[in-house]
Amino acid sequence: MNPPRRAAAPSFSSVEFRQALGSFATGVTIVTARAADGRLIGLTANSFNSVSLNPPLVLWSLSRLAGSMPAFERGSHYAIHILAAEQMALAERFAAKGVDRFAGLSWREGAGGAPLLDGAAAVFECFNRSRYEEGDHVIFVGEVERCEQRPGALPLIFHGGRYFTELPL
Repeated sequence: MNPPRRAAAPSFSSVEFRQALGSFATGVTIVTARAADGRLIGLTANSFNSVSLNPPLVLWSLSRLAGSMPAFERGSHYAIHILAAEQMALAERFAAKGVDRFAGLSWREGAGGAPLLDGAAAVFECFNRSRYEEGDHVIFVGEVERCEQRPGALPLIFHGGRYFTELPL
């Protein structure tokens, strides 16, 4: 018997799919870059994951319709910040539309000009190694050139549409 060549049509709605995905607790990140015209770009994302230790690779994804897509597609570098528990307001700020996300923030310049935000639990400075178009998103794979961690920082966690922090069992 030959395996099917395509997946069967979904037996659920987009709303049901989104609700089921909300059952998976994720960390919260902010991904930043500098556009070719010098503008600072940043957004909140929870689609972050490790890929490889050697070479050091991580991935994240972005909607094809995102206004920041051209900057991430064309840029050589970006930075991924794993947010600390006390950075919930920053996560909301970088998820909001129509605001200057960097106004009044303390940051320094990282690899390729990507802004590095202060206070994150960890930061990965990445070379924009490859991209894969899948469904309505683009998956970015970054090769980590530098990383740092803030010892003792508790992570910000997102689950079921709400923010949490780590509690030991």
